[in-house]
Amino acid sequence: MIQHRRVAKTLVSLVLVIFSSFGNKISAQANGQALFSANCASCHAVHKDLTGPALAGVEERWGGDKKKLHAWIHNNQAFLKTGDKYANELYLKYNKTQMNLFPNLTDAEIDAILAYVKSVPAPGAAAGGGAAEAASSTEGGDNTLLFGILTLILAVVALILLQVNSNLKKLSDQKEGQPALEPVPFWRNKAYIALLSILLFCIGGYLTVTGAIGLGRTKGYHPEQPIYYSHKVHAGTNQISCLYCHGGAQDSKHANIPSVNICMNCHMAINEYTGKDKIYREDGTEVDGSAEIKKLYKYAGFDPAVSKVWDPNKAKPIEWTRVHNLPDHVYFNHSQHVKAGKVQCQTCHGEVQKMDVAYQFAELSMGWCINCHRTTQVQFKDNGFYSIYQKFHDDLKNGRIDSTKGITVEKIGGTECQKCHY
Repeated sequence: MIQHRRVAKTLVSLVLVIFSSFGNKISAQANGQALFSANCASCHAVHKDLTGPALAGVEERWGGDKKKLHAWIHNNQAFLKTGDKYANELYLKYNKTQMNLFPNLTDAEIDAILAYVKSVPAPGAAAGGGAAEAASSTEGGDNTLLFGILTLILAVVALILLQVNSNLKKLSDQKEGQPALEPVPFWRNKAYIALLSILLFCIGGYLTVTGAIGLGRTKGYHPEQPIYYSHKVHAGTNQISCLYCHGGAQDSKHANIPSVNICMNCHMAINEYTGKDKIYREDGTEVDGSAEIKKLYKYAGFDPAVSKVWDPNKAKPIEWTRVHNLPDHVYFNHSQHVKAGKVQCQTCHGEVQKMDVAYQFAELSMGWCINCHRTTQVQFKDNGFYSIYQKFHDDLKNGRIDSTKGITVEKIGGTECQKCHY
């Protein structure tokens, strides 16, 4: 029995060491990814420019000086006053668009984000094959599978060594004339049963918590629509304002899906796609733009070969599939953000003008919204909606509040529970 206890203790110690090192690696990477999603993803991608520049290689662009990078992320407006050449060039390149302030992020959290950025492989890396693919997966990719395999191998080696130790002990006892005790079967050994129970509890708890956190989140969701509508063609190439089709975003709680009437305002005259750029689906097949316009005419009850006049009474609604949706217990007002808050559509929806198929860009979780409220400054200047906050206006004017830090949405009650849940 003493021998089995010693074996169990050794096995427990080995598994805990392996699990700890493996868990720390995954935890650090997951933490960096979570911080990136909550703080950076609304304006930055890793390998392409969005509202802000791509973050791949950001440390090299800053000359490897993490202190400067930390200061810039904490308060970019204050750092610009230091006269740093690269910072001011970056500020001018993006039309003096002010980056959100992140005073609450610690240097360690920023380093975790930078580590995550380094771990994301370039889009073409997976298709490169051969040595390049192997190098990408080991240097910057997700090593979870590799660590899992190594953990399994070490566990097997540990079990073999324990069995060898048991056999050697038995031979030694026989040589010395000591009676050999029958080993307790694995399924009756309390130490093994306890160890297995702990492992199953940890794995089950992790999977349960992860599943619960992700419940109802549909980031990346892009359903197939009844008509292939390219935002890239409309909002990008043809520069149609988002608010022309989604006028409700400025004037009401809902952004609203445009009616057939809105579409026909243009497509009464435009009955074929003559764009220079071809449109492709995700599977690589080419989209016939003119055929998609004919689908619109079918919903509109319009045939240009028969009549040049369209009768709106013949139209029926297009059965679009909703992409963005929030739980029923969450209150969100588009006009409050777009008109009062001066929030750009791309902040929550990504660069729609570059998307062929609209998809859910942001996580739209509670943490994602709260973090935005904690870091986004309220635009008081020339904004009559916020005239009621006279105290803040006076404090900014008299210098009692640092104008570079400004007033965040949190300071005007943007993180109070009843603002979104009532």
